[in-house]
Amino acid sequence: MAEIRKTALIALGGNLPADADAPQITLAKAVRALQSQEVSLRSVSRFFQTPCFPAGAGPEYVNAAVAVDTTLSAGGLLERLHQVEEQFARVREQRWGMRTLDLDLVDFDGAVLPDAAGYARWQGLPLESQMQEAPGQLILPHPRIQDRAFVLVPLADIAPRWRHPVLHKTVVEMLTELPPQDVAEVTPL
Repeated sequence: MAEIRKTALIALGGNLPADADAPQITLAKAVRALQSQEVSLRSVSRFFQTPCFPAGAGPEYVNAAVAVDTTLSAGGLLERLHQVEEQFARVREQRWGMRTLDLDLVDFDGAVLPDAAGYARWQGLPLESQMQEAPGQLILPHPRIQDRAFVLVPLADIAPRWRHPVLHKTVVEMLTELPPQDVAEVTPL
């Protein structure tokens, strides 16, 4: 019997060197490290340079996105992403802080987790609360996709027609709703 494979979208980012490697080298190595018997690469976006958030808080980021097929569960894939982050010296000290590598599970085969109400709570959380609170469980799709040009621009490279399972908008539609300056700040390397 064949294993059931699911498709997942992953956002990558980093702005600090890992083992003296520049962030774009770290991201390229992380893409290779993701691949295993359970995780196969479908596509990789170009790499983009993006401003640090909040502005002036550190070096600019390098961001990308990948699509993978996997036999892992959503939780199993998230665990795998955390293992890869650890390989590249990721330290979780500050929410939204500078980092060597950040791998965010953006979508897992259209799943809405933990459920519609739980997702809605995180998606509607005010910015001040977002900066302080971290969810204790996996929230899918990523609740901030629609607000982040640094995620949407790379996703447009590999999955422009991917449709948000809650907002029912494609990547391209969400991009057009962002301020043009935010989108323009995400530039290919």
